[in-house]
Amino acid sequence: MPPPSIVDILRHIAREEPLSSTVRTFRGLTRERLGQLLDEAATRLDPASKAEDRAAAVSPSSAAPAERSSPSESLGRVRVYSDGAARGNPGPAGAGAVVTDAEGQVLARLGRFLGTQTNNTAEYQGLLLGLRHAKSLGAREVDVYADSELLIRQLGGQYQVKSATLKPLFDEARKLLAAFARVRLHHIPRAKNGEADAMSNRAIDERM
Repeated sequence: MPPPSIVDILRHIAREEPLSSTVRTFRGLTRERLGQLLDEAATRLDPASKAEDRAAAVSPSSAAPAERSSPSESLGRVRVYSDGAARGNPGPAGAGAVVTDAEGQVLARLGRFLGTQTNNTAEYQGLLLGLRHAKSLGAREVDVYADSELLIRQLGGQYQVKSATLKPLFDEARKLLAAFARVRLHHIPRAKNGEADAMSNRAIDERM
């Protein structure tokens, strides 16, 4: 097996490492944004990307420029698994999300420490974390999976949002969902949401 390239290493760090120390060092930097920066750096270093750029540069001016296939054009539909954890309710809380492609391949594992919050607030924050990342990838359709019946039924219109604390989060989630061409909401058992749950608890443990 050949040794990994710098491109492979940067992309692995962006998708798999917590990066919590770097995020704590630079105020205003989020784990999600840092992952994007690393992925962008890997793309710039990728010899395949440079070859495409060179080919475009020497193409005849009379010809229409070839459209490069971008993540937004090829991604189409994604799945967002979201969860939130609060130890004490309210207590130390974390939001977690895992974004996969339509076949289930993990595209991103995301986590964010929320300070002292309730469990329902953490659930919404986990969803927002996943939806923002899905939009940044250029996805056009999204399947949302969460083990919070409250969250899924509120977003689906079966439950009213009576909490003044949750209302702004609900409104933001609805706004993000409206930006997708198609949305499907799925309430799943906690046992099937283990990766997102792990990220929400990791966010608490590591103060991500």
